Amino acid sequence: MLKINLLPHRQIKRAERQRQFTLMVIATVVAASAVVFMGQTVMSTKISIQNERNNRLDTANLKLDKEIEEISTLKSEIKDVLERKQVVENLQSNRSQSVILLDEISRQLPDGLYLKSIKQQGGMINLEGYADGNARVAALVRNLSSSKYLESPSLSEIKSVSLGGGKANNFTLTVKVKAAQIGQDKAK
Repeated sequence: MLKINLLPHRQIKRAERQRQFTLMVIATVVAASAVVFMGQTVMSTKISIQNERNNRLDTANLKLDKEIEEISTLKSEIKDVLERKQVVENLQSNRSQSVILLDEISRQLPDGLYLKSIKQQGGMINLEGYADGNARVAALVRNLSSSKYLESPSLSEIKSVSLGGGKANNFTLTVKVKAAQIGQDKAK
């Protein structure tokens, strides 16, 4: 006898394949959702870690900026102190200069010559005075030329005037100071 199957086997196979396809789609969607969720979780964790690092770096940068400002302030204060120190050292080194110069000028004055004014402006000294004759002024110029502390004497003016019933020569003379020489002698 022949057996005939009257059941719809094609429909059953089709339904089974449809069920397997649906399960595969659901499994794929679940797996894809899990992968996306895990990826998003990992990325958000990395972003939050990087934001924390950025915040720490910003805080450290602000702290370093404050320290740099303090350092620049300290550098300017150090510069000011060094300038003041240099001024004090210059004053200290030039302290005895006026005494040395007055002593040198008095040693170089020939007899018959009198000074009425001595003015120093920087490295130049202006001498004004009276002399008995032109020869005395010339002797002063020669003496100042050979001086250890003074150099380049220059006679600006000489004129004859009457002084106390007699005649005298009024003169104006400029001479340069050898500042290095005075500083060296003081160091010895």
